Amino acid sequence: MFRHEGAKPKIVAISPDEFLFRLRDLECIKGDGNWRIGQQLAASHVLFVVEKGRGRLMLGKDEYRLHQGAVYICPPGGTYGAEADDPGELKIFLFKFDVFRATDQGCERVQNMEREDSFPLKGAITPDDQLVSLCEEVFRHWHSGDGLERFRSQLIFQELLYRAMKSRSLLSGESQTALEAAKNYMERYFNENLTIEQLARIAKISPKYFVDLFKKTYGISAIDYLTELRLNKAKELMAQPNARLRDIAHQVGYHDEFYFSRKFKKKVGIAPTVYMKRRRRKIAAYRTPVIGQLLALKMIPYAAPLHPKWTPYYYKLYRTDIAVHLSAYRRNLHWESNIETLLHARPDVVISTDELDAEEKERLEQAGPVFYVPWEKIGGSNCY
Repeated sequence: MFRHEGAKPKIVAISPDEFLFRLRDLECIKGDGNWRIGQQLAASHVLFVVEKGRGRLMLGKDEYRLHQGAVYICPPGGTYGAEADDPGELKIFLFKFDVFRATDQGCERVQNMEREDSFPLKGAITPDDQLVSLCEEVFRHWHSGDGLERFRSQLIFQELLYRAMKSRSLLSGESQTALEAAKNYMERYFNENLTIEQLARIAKISPKYFVDLFKKTYGISAIDYLTELRLNKAKELMAQPNARLRDIAHQVGYHDEFYFSRKFKKKVGIAPTVYMKRRRRKIAAYRTPVIGQLLALKMIPYAAPLHPKWTPYYYKLYRTDIAVHLSAYRRNLHWESNIETLLHARPDVVISTDELDAEEKERLEQAGPVFYVPWEKIGGSNCY
């Protein structure tokens, strides 16, 4: 994610007829008592189509709601994972496919999403009623066992992609629909007095259609999504020293602090004053296993290593509660930058496992008081 900043290549829309597609694999995943897709790296493009049920999908660091008719694409090199709200109800078609672009030298596979010729279809796609029926048809021919029928499944898959691209009305120079533009506006200006009429104008559709389309596309109403944005930001502000409830309410878009308090308690389960009291002490979890130890004591760390792939459980549930995110990539590979982050965060106390080498311990102890937990007593390498 972090790399040397240079001039970013501009991503431009390429005519769809310049691309070639080949389906590599297809699964129809039905829920059971333990249904989930662990966070994993996509070696090819991955298309998700939800036939029924509800759940959550992580694409990179973004979280989406799975619901009937929802359609998402993960590009190669991205990460994805999913889980169901009610495992017995969820049914998803999962397509893995390659994208090629015709050039003067032949065909080359499209893999780098920051190149100018990258395939623009990714992220959330406005649902199309015909997609699910096409999924059933592709699946039937793909698993027929006959080579000619499998060839036919490739043709029907082209139709499926056509329907997805048809519903994906691209804005000028960007891989975003007008609906996504309104959603992005909400994410940027959630603290303002936003109205459905204003958001509908951004999406260039009527207010009634905006309400229906937003709920159908994202599985949550626009108002509920705005509330989530505001409360997540409020949680971040509550972790700051000397934070005042009235100021926080105003900063996230609520002029009435009592209304904000009622909203917060309804969504989070505890009053904001109680939440702030629990967050008052800035405790940093330096290693991943420490997070679980703190949570068992009902203590949410101020800083902790988080990553959607390497620590998916903690990332999903606590990323908005933990103010400072340290790198969790491959057993603390970036320990030097993590310590630099802690030096700036100035935690009251740091808790770490004790298997660090002398240099790392010496640097870590510059960030504040450090308490070490014996590594072998909390499960050793099994904690990763």
